[in-house]
Amino acid sequence: MALNDTILRVTERIESRSATLRADYMARCERAAEAGVRRAHLTCGNQAHAFAASGEDQAPLVEGTGGNLGIVTSYNDMLSAHQPFERFPDLIRKAARTACGTAQVAGGVPAMCDGVTQGQPGMELSLFSRDLIAMSAGVALSHNVFDSVVYLGVCDKIIPGLVIAAATFGHLPAVFLPAGPMTSGLPNDEKARVRQEFAEGKLSRKELMAAEIASYHGPGTCTFYGTANTNQMLMEFMGLHLPGASFINPNTPLRDALTIEGTKRALAISNLGNEYTPVSEILNAKSFVNGIVGLNATGGSTNLLIHLLAMGRAAGIVLDWEDISDISDAVPLIARVYPNGLADVNHFHAAGGLGYMIGELLSTGMLHPDTKTVVGEGLEAYTKEPKLRDGEVVYEGGARVSENDKILKTVADPFQKTGGIKRLKGNLGNAVMKTSAVDAARHIIEAPAKVFHDQEAVKTAFKDGSLNGDTVVVVRFQGPKANGMPELHSLSPLLGILQGRGYKIALVTDGRMSGASGKVPSAIHVSPEAVDGGVIAKLQDGDIVRVDAVAGTLDVLDEAVLAREAVVVDLSANSHGTGREMFEVFRKFVGSAETGASVI
Repeated sequence: MALNDTILRVTERIESRSATLRADYMARCERAAEAGVRRAHLTCGNQAHAFAASGEDQAPLVEGTGGNLGIVTSYNDMLSAHQPFERFPDLIRKAARTACGTAQVAGGVPAMCDGVTQGQPGMELSLFSRDLIAMSAGVALSHNVFDSVVYLGVCDKIIPGLVIAAATFGHLPAVFLPAGPMTSGLPNDEKARVRQEFAEGKLSRKELMAAEIASYHGPGTCTFYGTANTNQMLMEFMGLHLPGASFINPNTPLRDALTIEGTKRALAISNLGNEYTPVSEILNAKSFVNGIVGLNATGGSTNLLIHLLAMGRAAGIVLDWEDISDISDAVPLIARVYPNGLADVNHFHAAGGLGYMIGELLSTGMLHPDTKTVVGEGLEAYTKEPKLRDGEVVYEGGARVSENDKILKTVADPFQKTGGIKRLKGNLGNAVMKTSAVDAARHIIEAPAKVFHDQEAVKTAFKDGSLNGDTVVVVRFQGPKANGMPELHSLSPLLGILQGRGYKIALVTDGRMSGASGKVPSAIHVSPEAVDGGVIAKLQDGDIVRVDAVAGTLDVLDEAVLAREAVVVDLSANSHGTGREMFEVFRKFVGSAETGASVI
């Protein structure tokens, strides 16, 4: 099947735009690779410190008889998605020994839960934690004693941060090992209903708590298709997971077997053998385009519109929102997973999952088939399904037909003809909007603005009834420089209630929305942000704003607004409490959302 013209054109555009940066990056990686096994360059004293506590692995480490695998882990037992990683180092060490190698935990990286910090001051550290994770992994790998790396991570900022680190150490091979989703609990649509009824005062806090506990009830990733599970999809589409690894539940025999197999594979692709596959050769323009295709075809999280740009730059690839929007216009939505449908990721996996999707997209020319992956050349391997036979992972042909056409469809007969990610550009700046869960009748909203400087003011206005009516809710000074660009997901139930009352409602913000947000049209990541004097800082109550996801525009209709002075507000409260003091340097030097909101 010939490659889709748009996919080809966008890939060539990215390669051309990235040529100089990519050439410099590859040259650095090649120089690092040519230096050979890193620990061979350490002094005896250096090595003694590195191997002092290695027990039975000390002798092979000193003798250099096999590959040494670095483990970078985001384990903590507060995140349900990361708690299963507690067991992984022992599994990995044992698996490495059977492959005549060794493994050491190189270091840990922070991993915060956006579900815990949602609507709280701690959320202002969330986006910045991505770059801190990358830096922490850099410290872990700076000892230069590893031939290959396994990265243990799942959630929102953790995988992007680890990918940035892996790209930075691009001469080293790496395999990403996931923990898998928790088993299904309270259906996501029921959870959303309870949240909305609580916001309307119809249910008690006790009833709300019971629903939340029934939703988030055990180890593993949250089961809706938010940022964490979008990350897992990307790792398969981009070739950094083993095929079929993303959505196997934690603490099961197949999950453990995939962890063991991933360990062996990470050692096999080091430069000590014949299959040397550094990360730099996997993360190229084609693999990023494949990831963007997956993002659109699955209706993934808008947070990746920031993370992909930052991940790409770490590998010498320059992406922008236009690339993602153009691919969205060409790639149909062929999955319906909450918040874009009723199914959770376990239902999605049972219906055929990523193997089906990759096969369907390959067969219709929507993916580059010839990308390099951790299991070799070509994406076809990712259409296969892992099975357990006598304790070993074997691969069989995956689903070529959807097992449930309410969850998975075909490119020829999709849920939606486009992927549902739209770049908006107008006199208010650049923004993005996810339309895959928004009713088509709400893709264009034109209404008077109500302007706020924080989430709490919006909640107060909702309670006193001043948002009743057609309204574009503008929440500004929420960008990366202002306060770290927190998610504004706690506003979703309120805006959903207003929309349910029959009002035309849209959100315009220089902040972010959660990967679980959907049904209210939201122009997010507005750049330039308010603190940089963007036009969003000039809006006043009553200004007519048009959010148009059909034409791809975001405008204030009275151009006289453009001549106003930008509002300046006191942001000093954002600089202290809950650790925010330590992130002042991040707020000072962070880039814009449309370049990845990075300090690296």
